[in-house]
Amino acid sequence: MAKAAVRTLVAFIVLLAVLTGCSGKPQPTLPPRSGSVWVADEGRDSLTVIDAATKTVTITLNGIKSPHNVQVGRGGAVVYAVSSAGVVVAIDPATYRVTATAPTGSQPAHVIEAPNGKVYVTNSGDGTVSVYQAPGLTPAGWITLDGMPHGLRAAAGGSLIVVANTMDGALDLIDPATDTDVGAVAVGSGPAQVAVSTDGRYAYTGISDPPSVVKVDLAQRKVVGSAPVPNAPVQLYLTPDENEVVSADQGRKDAQGHTLSVIDTKAMTTRGTVITGAGPHGVVIDASGNWAWVTNTYDNTVTAVDLSTLSAMAPVPVGTQPSGISFSPLAPASAPANVTTLAIPTPSTAPRKGTEPAPHSDHGH
Repeated sequence: MAKAAVRTLVAFIVLLAVLTGCSGKPQPTLPPRSGSVWVADEGRDSLTVIDAATKTVTITLNGIKSPHNVQVGRGGAVVYAVSSAGVVVAIDPATYRVTATAPTGSQPAHVIEAPNGKVYVTNSGDGTVSVYQAPGLTPAGWITLDGMPHGLRAAAGGSLIVVANTMDGALDLIDPATDTDVGAVAVGSGPAQVAVSTDGRYAYTGISDPPSVVKVDLAQRKVVGSAPVPNAPVQLYLTPDENEVVSADQGRKDAQGHTLSVIDTKAMTTRGTVITGAGPHGVVIDASGNWAWVTNTYDNTVTAVDLSTLSAMAPVPVGTQPSGISFSPLAPASAPANVTTLAIPTPSTAPRKGTEPAPHSDHGH
């Protein structure tokens, strides 16, 4: 009798496991095991570093004036940030110390390190892109685009750099082999950032009227699809397999958004939306493709989103008006007791003269 009872219990447990696995209900992914998330606290003059595994703040680095964007370089060896003081800085994430600075144009907006080993900074106040040689930020010229270049990303394959030109309502295309402007594609009103496929064939950007994410065929140079989102989107990011793009739907201060939209890139249909904090602005996806990290610019927090279950974790408090965000595969270094303020030396070269910078609009970018 005892053996029969044990066999019955085992069979019940196995059956329960099978039924649970076949229920179709998504199971939560495990928390990230390592990595760090860098956040530009534009309203606090600081950068915040979050431990992705514990979702806690490791260190806040003060002393960088109004940083709008921060970007982890390739491999995580360097972190770049732009300041409204007209400089771009390189930071060693192992020591949290500034290793290089260089002047930018007027109102620097975003920064990337491209596959060609160069660093590019958009200057929204004078319609240019500054070019530097990594990792020392040696000035290597600039590219004139006009309008208001803002967010930019490179195709991972190295074929193209795409710039969201907010004022022109277009995506500007740069050939990184020659650092020249090779054309533009009209997309609609107010594009702020882009996501670019590895092969450089497609780009995705958000427009404000109507609020939507559009898909652009860069070979044909035209919009080939769109998906509506609840509020005007700002940043976007592709999953590693490029099957989905996520959109931070910030809206405006008087009509705040609270969602991250998850969109199928082939069908351009929305799989779902996730409630974040107020004014989701920046977004990045970790290397696993399981987690998105979102800055909530109107409530000074960062939200981690499980993309498999479309569920949000408890928000992480950061500095005032968080905007740009970037993920590093490297765990954050321990916070040294004697480093809380970035020592940013004055660049040896004076910044180029440009038009007087206009403040960022309420749309945020």
